[in-house]
Amino acid sequence: MFRSFLSWRYLRRRRTNLIGIVGLFVAVGALILILSIMSGFLEESRRTLRGSLSDIVITSVQPSTAAPADVPRAPGALLAAVRADERVQAAAPHLVWYAVVAREGEDSRILGSSQYGTFAGAILVGVDLPEEFEATDFDQMLAREPGVGSRVADPEHPFAPPPGYDPSVGRPRPSVVDGEQLFQNHRLHRGAFLQLGTMVQQPDSGEWEFSSREFVVAGTFLSRDNEFDLQRIYLQREDLAKFLSGVPADEPLAHDALQYNEVLVLVRDYAREGQALAAELEQRLVAEGLLPLHSDVKTWEDFRGTLLGAIENERVLMGIMLSLVMLVAGFTIFAILSMMVSEKRRDIGILTALGATPRGVLSLFLMIGFWDALLGATLGAAAGCWAAVKIDTIERWLSRTFGYEIFDRRVYLFNHIPSVVDPVLVAAIVLGAFVCALLFAAIPAWKAASLDPLDALRYE
Repeated sequence: MFRSFLSWRYLRRRRTNLIGIVGLFVAVGALILILSIMSGFLEESRRTLRGSLSDIVITSVQPSTAAPADVPRAPGALLAAVRADERVQAAAPHLVWYAVVAREGEDSRILGSSQYGTFAGAILVGVDLPEEFEATDFDQMLAREPGVGSRVADPEHPFAPPPGYDPSVGRPRPSVVDGEQLFQNHRLHRGAFLQLGTMVQQPDSGEWEFSSREFVVAGTFLSRDNEFDLQRIYLQREDLAKFLSGVPADEPLAHDALQYNEVLVLVRDYAREGQALAAELEQRLVAEGLLPLHSDVKTWEDFRGTLLGAIENERVLMGIMLSLVMLVAGFTIFAILSMMVSEKRRDIGILTALGATPRGVLSLFLMIGFWDALLGATLGAAAGCWAAVKIDTIERWLSRTFGYEIFDRRVYLFNHIPSVVDPVLVAAIVLGAFVCALLFAAIPAWKAASLDPLDALRYE
């Protein structure tokens, strides 16, 4: 009983103990806050990048090196083989092509953009509905409330003509859905005409010619990935195939001319079966002769592994560097307790004369380190968790108050600061703070327990 009373009394009487408590408070709070933000960046990157790529991507020829005549056609047999696997939840074909963009009345061949390069480029993605909704989160991107864009009139039918546009009057124009950042960069509006141009190889002569076609903007999507929203334009796969084949928008397209160069696969349990399924699919499709030459079957993590690995490495490095703050706090506790033992030598001698054992004296000073850890780690954990949850609100308030944008959302993939508070991580950090405090307190505590009672009583 005397150990608890005296340790708490010594803690309160000596104000320098606050330095150790504050040190642990800062170390624990900073570790939880920074690691939660880094975990949030990692999880948000995984969610965003997986949403745009689905779980497994079967890629045939690359649109940057292929001619339209080389692009595979009629993916029915491949889709049937993929969907036959019970581990596959859904699969959808894509036709992906590159183009340059111009607003109504501008020549896309000479359109320049000083900010984004010589030409304002875009990635055209031809999709089939509702297969696209089943295999990716395209429906969620359409349903999100836009910040600067214009949501499509009907998210379930995003390629329907926008309100006020009658395709039967004049030359019909197919509908496209732009990323919000591209929509803002080109100062578009729903119902605006967008001219898309690309180089197309003529099937008869084999020569490359520039071809352009006008589309009508049906609205925007929001993926929360700024780079993705700046580049992507979605349209129906049939409309893109007509564009690449030179077929007028109002004429039917032959079934064998409906091309694809990607198949996106959604796995029921990606965490457990994703990697193995990708390898098995590649072997099976090759054996059945369904996989075109030079095709790849990869998971989305294979495509984005460098980015995800970099974020994970940054999280580990930040944890190591911030742990040094905890070591500094531990050294502070060691220094304060060492001075306290020197000052309290006479008290230690009196306690020993009254019957206190060396073990009791040892535990007395260890309890001071325990109180430091209890106060500093507990308060630091509470503050760190609260700051991690409110970090986006805190950053916006600080930016408004000081007139300086702390987190530039145009640089990162996200329009907010993500954070994930992991209870296991919080518990590990708090436990580490206790271990650090007690280890550094053990040396002066052992020194106090080793004092000779007679020498201690003669100390003045």
